[in-house]
Amino acid sequence: MQSLIETQQEGLAGQLQQELATEKDQRRRAECMAHIQSEVVHRALDLLIREPNISGFFRGFIQTLVEESESHACSVWLLNEEASRCELWMVNVQGRFFSKDAEGWDTLALPRGSMEAHLLAHTQGWTETVEYFGDDPRLPAPVREFNASIAVGSIVVVPLVLPTRTLGWMALAAGPATACEIGWRRALTEAVAQQATLALHHNRLSEQRRLEERRQAVLEERNRIARDIHDTLTQGFAAILMQLQAAQRSTTALPPSVVKTLETAVDLARTHMIEARRSVGALRPHATEGDDVAAALHRMTDLTRRTTDVPIDLTIEELPPLGGGVEREIIGIAQEALTNAVRHARARKIAIHASAVRALGFRLSVADDGRGIAKEHRASGFGMTSMQERAERIGASLTIVTAPRSGTEVVLAWEPPSFSIPAPDYAAR
Repeated sequence: MQSLIETQQEGLAGQLQQELATEKDQRRRAECMAHIQSEVVHRALDLLIREPNISGFFRGFIQTLVEESESHACSVWLLNEEASRCELWMVNVQGRFFSKDAEGWDTLALPRGSMEAHLLAHTQGWTETVEYFGDDPRLPAPVREFNASIAVGSIVVVPLVLPTRTLGWMALAAGPATACEIGWRRALTEAVAQQATLALHHNRLSEQRRLEERRQAVLEERNRIARDIHDTLTQGFAAILMQLQAAQRSTTALPPSVVKTLETAVDLARTHMIEARRSVGALRPHATEGDDVAAALHRMTDLTRRTTDVPIDLTIEELPPLGGGVEREIIGIAQEALTNAVRHARARKIAIHASAVRALGFRLSVADDGRGIAKEHRASGFGMTSMQERAERIGASLTIVTAPRSGTEVVLAWEPPSFSIPAPDYAAR
């Protein structure tokens, strides 16, 4: 009986020792992780101060990661805004740095296309870290061959993931390693990727803010120019026109040459006053707040009909819902195309047609039967450039079909962004 009790006590003591050892090991791992996180945060802050440029920040980060982990290579792969395409952004291979904006990029033998396709298709890797061996059958054959050429034994691929989306991946490749070494490299890469994700996200938000500030500055400048034209040129031509018309009414017997000169002066004053008003309309195509595309097309067409004798046919079918930014650019393109048709085409008729494309898209056509656009002027001029820039800002295509004495048609086609690859299910994380 005494022996049984002693055996049980020894068993309990052994179990307790094992639990204490496990707890000690867990505490040691937690302390190690906390140390890694702290060191990475300090290194990230130091790099952000020394390398405010995001490319310089990542370059320093991946170089440090390769050196600290004694690895062969570290690469950064980024997704586009639609999450439909993945591209290698930069890589440190055996101490050499390569990036898209540096020399030697085209000579890099890394099988980019194969790895890009694998990262896009491997759904698990969008939200979770994935570990590979160098000859892992999950990897494409060209990637395995490349790994063999530089003696890669293990790879850790960590997603650059936010709560709402994945920005890309960071991959760390090393030689053959033990499970402990792989685990340590994984922890280090995940800590670096977390800080890199925050830096990249912050940089993109800052860039979007700068672009929006620049856009607002352009709009303010256009409005200022429009006000100046309205307050000076337009009002001045209107006053000159009134004086000339008064002179015509107050004179009875004037030589025919003087009467003809007055009539020419009246025509010139009226023409330039109309052109000044059109310029104001082109600079401020969304002057009426709250206009959607249909209302804006009606408004600008009615206004233009009062300033020209050219018939303008307007056809508006049922249109899809459009965002405010998209509507603004579409209205600007329509105003510019209509102004160009009235001002330069010498047309007998102008037709505007707005319709939906496959229920969600939008198509706008502004066509005239005028003289067409000369070949040397098709890619030049502020108006053409402005329309093209507006189309690019919303991801639309702008086509200009023209021929001498056969008229011109400006066609804008826009569709909402589509995703060729389903977004990861973040709710299941």
